[in-house]
Amino acid sequence: MGIFAVLAAAALLVCGQAAGRASGAESRQPDPPDTSCVDVAALKLAIVDLMETHGSRYPRGEEFLKRLGDLCAKRKALDAPAETEESLERLQREALLANPLVCGQPILFVVRRQYKPDHHNTETMFQTGEINTHSFQGGGALKAIDLGDGGKVKTLLELPEGIVRDPDVRFDGQAIIVSLRRSRDDDYHVYEMRRDGSKLRQLTHGRGVSDIDPIYLPSGKILFSSTREPKYCQCNRHIMCNLFAMDSDGSGFEQIGHSTLHEGHASLLPDGRVLYDRWEYVDRNFGDAQGLWTVYPDGTNHAVYYGNYTSSPGAVLEGRAVPGADLILATFSSCHDRPWGALALIDQRRGIDGKQAVVRTWPCEAIELVDNGNYDTFQQIRTKYEDPFPLSEKYFLCSRAMGKGEQMGLFLLDVFGNEVLLHSEVPGCYDPMPLAARPTPAAIPSRVDRSQDSGFLYVKDVYVGSGMERIERGSVKSLRVVEVPEKRHWTHTAWNGSGTQAPAIAYDDFNVKRILGTVPVERDGSAYFSVPADTFVYFQLLDERGMMVQSMRSGTIVRPGETVGCVGCHENHRLTAEPGESALAMQRPPSRLAPWYGAPRDFSYAQEVQPVFERHCTKCHDYGKPAGTVLNLAGDPGLAFNTSYVDLRSKGLVKVVGAGPAQTQRPKSWGSHASRLAKVLVDGHGRASIDEQMLLDREEFDRVVAWIDINAPYYPSYASAYPASHFGRSPLDHEQLGRLSELTGLKLTEQQFSAHVSFARPELSPALAPLRSRAGSNYREALEIIQAGSRMLAQRPRADMPGFRLHGIDAEREAKYRAYERAQAEARRKASD
Repeated sequence: MGIFAVLAAAALLVCGQAAGRASGAESRQPDPPDTSCVDVAALKLAIVDLMETHGSRYPRGEEFLKRLGDLCAKRKALDAPAETEESLERLQREALLANPLVCGQPILFVVRRQYKPDHHNTETMFQTGEINTHSFQGGGALKAIDLGDGGKVKTLLELPEGIVRDPDVRFDGQAIIVSLRRSRDDDYHVYEMRRDGSKLRQLTHGRGVSDIDPIYLPSGKILFSSTREPKYCQCNRHIMCNLFAMDSDGSGFEQIGHSTLHEGHASLLPDGRVLYDRWEYVDRNFGDAQGLWTVYPDGTNHAVYYGNYTSSPGAVLEGRAVPGADLILATFSSCHDRPWGALALIDQRRGIDGKQAVVRTWPCEAIELVDNGNYDTFQQIRTKYEDPFPLSEKYFLCSRAMGKGEQMGLFLLDVFGNEVLLHSEVPGCYDPMPLAARPTPAAIPSRVDRSQDSGFLYVKDVYVGSGMERIERGSVKSLRVVEVPEKRHWTHTAWNGSGTQAPAIAYDDFNVKRILGTVPVERDGSAYFSVPADTFVYFQLLDERGMMVQSMRSGTIVRPGETVGCVGCHENHRLTAEPGESALAMQRPPSRLAPWYGAPRDFSYAQEVQPVFERHCTKCHDYGKPAGTVLNLAGDPGLAFNTSYVDLRSKGLVKVVGAGPAQTQRPKSWGSHASRLAKVLVDGHGRASIDEQMLLDREEFDRVVAWIDINAPYYPSYASAYPASHFGRSPLDHEQLGRLSELTGLKLTEQQFSAHVSFARPELSPALAPLRSRAGSNYREALEIIQAGSRMLAQRPRADMPGFRLHGIDAEREAKYRAYERAQAEARRKASD
């Protein structure tokens, strides 16, 4: 019976019984597992399959079938029902553990507590010196169980105050690599040992650095996730990882992933590519942007595999290739949860998003939650699963809830519907895998040319995909390349615009932006250009006015000397992009980026856009003027942003996607083509004609339109001059802001009132309006508080002002980042010598 026929039969036997059982109640804690009777039909299917698959290596198959028949007869006759069910459970365990894939070698596993709940499923490191260090719980071990020898358990490594995690077995089965932390005062680093636990040696080092999820590569190198390039979650305050590779002795570090958030749980595909889960969001919601990606071991050709635009589950984690089938087994989890949930078999041939690609799930009813909810819908899963490891296309190891608090045990699952406990011990068991030799995938040669500082990209036809077929050919004139810098700093207070910004960055998005430049698009829709290597960038298509037609909402990188291409804009990712001689752009050298009004820089609304309004608009649109009550375009700094920014955003004159939905947006559905402000700039203001002075020159127009099209950012930096104050930006401390709120009767700690204070002209602050007519002591006290804030800004400018400098912890974090950059530059120099 083929695998898909087996899955179909199993779906009828098992999943059909589970129809309608998906709970609508949220539950972060695992519920007791289903304790219903043994499914005789599922057990019989498994026994027959094991007999057919393994023959003489499964010698007791006939015996198991006879015993099953006898027990079925007793069940039917209602003869000693309790004893019969106990006998069926013993038979199920005995028959399934006789599977040579299970009993033919020891099973390696980890003993530890479940990670404490935190902001996000990636938050399991609890790194020293970070916001959640206190959540680390020590006490763990690495063990092996031999189910072919009566279930004997051998302890390979014990850490009374530490944790060992993320094991991987070398291809010859003779060594194990792990991430290990000896105590709360230590951090996770990569270690290697022999298969019997001897000769433990530390491969990576560093204080305030976490190295997790190591795997062996066919080349002999080791790949792992690390916080060595320090960056933080853009929607909160937590340290993130990128992919790194190193030599087997721990030397030769090289960063091979540069997305802005997290890259983890790497595993190998049969063709030698690396499968990993990646969390990153560009101009989209934080919660449904964590799917599976692939990359070559040298860091080239990062590509979506599954789930980047799937709204539910919020996270697709721990993907592993299924031997003998073009399938992936992964954990379907939630954004705000531990890295557990349901297990799912994914067939990418059916699609790279949504339910259509999911073959089946554990529990069965979980498949109904795929693309049917939001980023935390999979919290509803009552019996939690994690750490999947496929033994074959039909049998899988995993960690599963025991029904005893958060304790997890080792389980064997199959496609027929059987779930059997293999082993459990307090506090919990994780990361099961065979301690045995395995096939070595082919080693993919490196395509990186470290002598270069750029890579090359080509687009075959920008009019392919995401509705671009409806756009008139020839109307796209250029392609803009935008960098999304990583978040290196955070504050204790936040602006909650579509999620926690700590500090305030934009009205409803998390990203700082840096325009690198533009390149031409040929009349046939092709483009070929160079970009800085190892830089996280995305692309926008522009028309003859420089207005955005379509925009990526994910990022990409190219390694030094790499050439990578795509078919079109948001095209079918399973299509191969061959440049071909017919593409006009490929008939010439790659275009170099034409700079955007100077050298690339972090985009600052106050520096790039506000001067345009000061020159043309604030004569009328200012405090104290009739037009200013309709739209105030003054540049006065407020509690979080300046006056014009809040007015334009809050009054709907700018339509941007913000931290928008996972779904691909249609061309011109947001940005300058959809914004009232841009329409005024194009059509004229009131009675103004095209020749009148009220219209902008080309550069001024570009500055305003580019700001809208890159999703209307405000701040150029995540660093803050006031990390403990409100919104992470206000020069007033909590006591001052609280008192000002009492005096004015406004809840100035709420975002809707953030523009009611002017630190440039305190006396014009809208918050003072109710007090101004009385001009009494309350007015004078309130005015003095705002003036104190103004004086503080003069002494310590914030990031939207000239003269801003890093202070305190931000300066320390920046020094740490610069030290990493210097170390990487030296490593690249040595590698290219």
